[in-house]
Amino acid sequence: MMMLTGKGVFCVRDWSWIRKGGYMEGDAGRGLGCQKITAGKGNNRNGSSKGSIPSCCLKAGASDPELDAKCHSTVVSGWFSQPRSCSDKSGNTAYFNNPMWPGEAHSLKVEKVLYKEKSLYQEILVFESSAYGKVLVLDGIVQLTEKDECAYQEMITHLPLCSIKSPKNVLVVGGGDGGVLREIARHSSVELIDICEIDQMVIDVSKKFFPELVVGFEDPRVHLHVGDAIDFMRCAPKGKYDAIIVDSSDPVGPAQELVERPFFETIARALRPGGVLCNMAESMWLHTHLIQDMLSICRGIFRGAVHYAWASVPTYPSGVIGFVICSTDGPPVDFKNPINPIEKVDGALNHRRELRFYNSEVNFSHVDLSLILLATISQNHLIPGSEKDFPKLCYVPLLL
Repeated sequence: MMMLTGKGVFCVRDWSWIRKGGYMEGDAGRGLGCQKITAGKGNNRNGSSKGSIPSCCLKAGASDPELDAKCHSTVVSGWFSQPRSCSDKSGNTAYFNNPMWPGEAHSLKVEKVLYKEKSLYQEILVFESSAYGKVLVLDGIVQLTEKDECAYQEMITHLPLCSIKSPKNVLVVGGGDGGVLREIARHSSVELIDICEIDQMVIDVSKKFFPELVVGFEDPRVHLHVGDAIDFMRCAPKGKYDAIIVDSSDPVGPAQELVERPFFETIARALRPGGVLCNMAESMWLHTHLIQDMLSICRGIFRGAVHYAWASVPTYPSGVIGFVICSTDGPPVDFKNPINPIEKVDGALNHRRELRFYNSEVNFSHVDLSLILLATISQNHLIPGSEKDFPKLCYVPLLL
């Protein structure tokens, strides 16, 4: 049975506990009793005694008698599933995994749990999957896998850097796994790469388990700042950066500040005239209201271009991840047609590792309006006037 999950698409066995995991409103409470088993405890709406397992989970439990011996709280019968939040007191709202993508279940077959520990900020989990290689999980949410990280890292980096001529000073917000640094390093014109990552443990764990990503930290142009991005941006010199890349976690909890007006204002202030921002912006299939808010805020702050781009990343919600890309007032920026094509940057295609997803031919090779997103935004009167005033949505297909 095929199921969509937190950050991706996975094949899972036809187990009742998974099949009931993703339910629609109106099925309130249906299947909630079997969505998470931790240390032999079956969780249900009314609570359960230690060692009890809901009847619908017996088939899953019987399939692997050793499941408890190696389980993380998100691993049941050898499958990682992004955890659900609790239902409210009225019982009207409950999610299988995370309120960022309600009504969906997301599972990966786990071969071996490699690392699990809590940092000062979050729980960090690394496991070996059967289909996607090693997987990095923060607070129960998949951040990257070895198999498909290339699509995200290459797109969030080269969309902005290839849109301006000879970028020199670049800032990365987040990105502690090092993948964005690896991609920035392909650009020989870059002289300074600042990175602000709040969690040192993410960097340390990535260095241990994801060597293909953390090679970016070895570049002498990289300057690491461990701390809060909000504070870092407040102190950033005006007009210092040619490009800023925000590789943040999902905007829930403290990360909510990273999609609000004050943060975008500090980014615009830190960019030079004609400087560019690329900000992770979730999935247009699941997060239209969040994207609507981000576009509205950015159109009021960035006086150059404002676009929404997206690409296919199988292990992200709905198999799609989006990016808000903006430029400040100054020299015009054409995000559709790269002025600094990656193919013409000396040594860029095979720096450290060959490019696997991005090239100039797929850089906004198809530009169109998403009717789903356009309809949502039009209904909420975000953009007055005609369709031509609406920021283009840029679809970047993978050409095989």
